[in-house]
Amino acid sequence: MAKRQLAAQLYTVRDLTAKDFAGTVRQIAKLGYEGVELAGFGNLSAKDAAAAVTDAGLKVCGAHVGIDQLEGNLKGTLKTYGLFGCKNIIVPWMPEDRRKNAAGWKAFGKSLNKAGAILKKEGFQIGYHNHSFEFELVSKGVTGMDLLLSSTDAETVGLELDCFWVVHGGRCPACFIKGYADRIVTLHLKDMSDPKERKFANVGEGILDTQAIIKAGKKARVPWYIVEQDDCYGQSPMEALRVSYQNIRKMDLI
Repeated sequence: MAKRQLAAQLYTVRDLTAKDFAGTVRQIAKLGYEGVELAGFGNLSAKDAAAAVTDAGLKVCGAHVGIDQLEGNLKGTLKTYGLFGCKNIIVPWMPEDRRKNAAGWKAFGKSLNKAGAILKKEGFQIGYHNHSFEFELVSKGVTGMDLLLSSTDAETVGLELDCFWVVHGGRCPACFIKGYADRIVTLHLKDMSDPKERKFANVGEGILDTQAIIKAGKKARVPWYIVEQDDCYGQSPMEALRVSYQNIRKMDLI
């Protein structure tokens, strides 16, 4: 099987893309990654950033787009990300003021459904990227994730499962993938230093069972595995991407 499934989330190298987007994506390509996931366009316009990604020989496997953009300018959003040939539009965050109660979660789900239905007609897929607050109880026996899943259409709204935050929320990523295989659009591969400090770590150097996660993802036919490290704690972000890439490839699962 061709190894075309590993991408880098550009949030990891946000300080570098802010100064030199084109040079940064070229470096990522040299590391061996086949794609990138967008988190803005750094110092370039969307048009120039799209050209830079193409010139680097990379694919865009997805883009993080705030819910406010989808609710306020959906037509413009589609036009922008169409430049990249990007099909996965990922909502990266649920604002705190929208998750105060069950009604808020359901309303947010309704908004995702509405945007997702339009995106689907235009050839895009909407997904939601979790943190750990989704696994907290909103009411007796019901978590935010439960409400989000039950208030959205499985054929319309998918999930970009961030495995670090699943563990941070006290759950098993591989188990979640198996249980909701039809929902997983992409996977964020991250690692955690230890159960106490729970710092971010290079993939393959922490406590997450990355091999089990990838195996579950393969059974679920997840097309892209995306490396992201929110904080590199003094290590060069590009070095973090390099080490994570090599560790994953050594597992020989992708």
